[in-house]
Amino acid sequence: MPEPTSPPAETDVLIVGGGLGGVAAALAVCRAGRRAVLTEETDWVGGQLTAQAVPPDEHPWIEQFGATASYRALRGHIRDYYRRWYPLRSEALAVTELNPGAGRVSKLCHEPRVALAVLEAMLAPHRAAGRLTVLTEHRPVAAETEGDAVRAVTLLDTRRGVRRTVTAPYVLDATETGELLELAGVEHALGAEARAEFDEPHAPDEAQPLNQQGITVCFAVSHHAGEDHVGDRPADYAFWRSYRPEFWPGPLLGFTAPDPRTLEPVERSFRPNPESDPLVVAADQSADAGDKELWGFRRILARGLHRPGAFDSDITLVNWPLNDYWLKPLVGAGEAVAAEALAGARELSRSVLYWLQTEAPRPDGGTGFPGLRIRPDVTGTPDGLAKSAYVRESRRIKAVTTVTEHDVAIDLVGPYGGTRHRDSVGVGGYRIDLHPSTGGDDYIDIGSVPFEIPLGALLPRRVGNLLPAGKNIGTTHITNGCYRLHPVEWNVGEVAGALAAHCLDAKVTPHQVREEEQRFADFARVLDRAGVERHWPDVRGY
Repeated sequence: MPEPTSPPAETDVLIVGGGLGGVAAALAVCRAGRRAVLTEETDWVGGQLTAQAVPPDEHPWIEQFGATASYRALRGHIRDYYRRWYPLRSEALAVTELNPGAGRVSKLCHEPRVALAVLEAMLAPHRAAGRLTVLTEHRPVAAETEGDAVRAVTLLDTRRGVRRTVTAPYVLDATETGELLELAGVEHALGAEARAEFDEPHAPDEAQPLNQQGITVCFAVSHHAGEDHVGDRPADYAFWRSYRPEFWPGPLLGFTAPDPRTLEPVERSFRPNPESDPLVVAADQSADAGDKELWGFRRILARGLHRPGAFDSDITLVNWPLNDYWLKPLVGAGEAVAAEALAGARELSRSVLYWLQTEAPRPDGGTGFPGLRIRPDVTGTPDGLAKSAYVRESRRIKAVTTVTEHDVAIDLVGPYGGTRHRDSVGVGGYRIDLHPSTGGDDYIDIGSVPFEIPLGALLPRRVGNLLPAGKNIGTTHITNGCYRLHPVEWNVGEVAGALAAHCLDAKVTPHQVREEEQRFADFARVLDRAGVERHWPDVRGY
């Protein structure tokens, strides 16, 4: 997106990080008539959905309830984009709940560029009105504080090498790793808390700040029979080809991997471009995680939904057990280690592709799928890897309210239990899903109940004008596993933006909004009018 030559030096709300939470926050601020500056480290807004190339992970009731109205609008616009511009066959056009990729991970699997086009369109009127400035390829490098407030953030324009400082009465941290928490000295947690802190059954005995979920550098592939798209052998291929984690049933580069829910070895299958009708695919993670057949797991374009000859291959997104990287932590061990982690994750994904092309077992008894072609056009990068690593775990604020395993784990609260919050500002639902970690942990994947998002989890204990707008809210290492997914990140960002605008208009603080019954009621009406669902109907956890 083009940028102004002289971005504003001050604004009402500065939103640092242009992922789903950041975009939702910007829309909320601008809908309230306030000005916002939204920054993003890459050249694509959208985070998980675009630059990280991850189709949305959602709960099974998403088509009926359990999301904000604006998130529902985003999903509808994505479907409309396919209906308007893609050569869908008549049967697919008639499907109200169209799943463009017919992937099993979600009821709405789609290409990252489509989400990008939709998000840009949603932001466009606010940019045209002068309420919103979007600064892509900008990352935060410093924060100025005064007492318990953040006054300004300095941003580095990575394309031009220029530093810009923006002041604002409210600053939202929508970065993927909670960078502003570190820069501004906001009290925060990192990695795994000790069991004694919150008495969580799945927490370790001692705190492990560098024990974080693995990251994944995703990529997209299509398959073209009879063609050879095998590239150069990756430099670290020999290492990854022989690497076998202690808790894994075989080599990491293989189709046998633990079932996340049972930890039993399970053989995955891989069959490019199956002939089955994609309209029969039903995505419901409460019944089936959908990860046993890898081609269809995160398929983002299904050629069978379109008129014959429109596409010669499906496109599938590789975000599998094979390319989760957990050898080094991304956050908290210094810039050098973070760079090594990112480089290692990228090399692992390159090695996965090369293994698939050359050594992966085929259903016909042969080895290798040389017709697999990586798709730089899908990810918007020269090498075909996603612009950013998929980051599952961020720094997290030390919050007024910390959501713990006791609030959401089905084994602790029962299938219809869960904590009800008087200050609920949204809802979400997902299993507590932790991927293998840098501390050597296997999957932690346990049932949870549909949950509420307490406003207290968005409020730092000390700092009054910095709000988290993504995965950096007051969860624990354990509960981050169910609060980290797409619709919840959007909900958190939307509420953070709405809260900042509301506090400016009402001349109150976020902490006052939560603490005073009437002030919270006033803000709750703002959320209700915006279509933010704050409570669940009677549904059962899974």
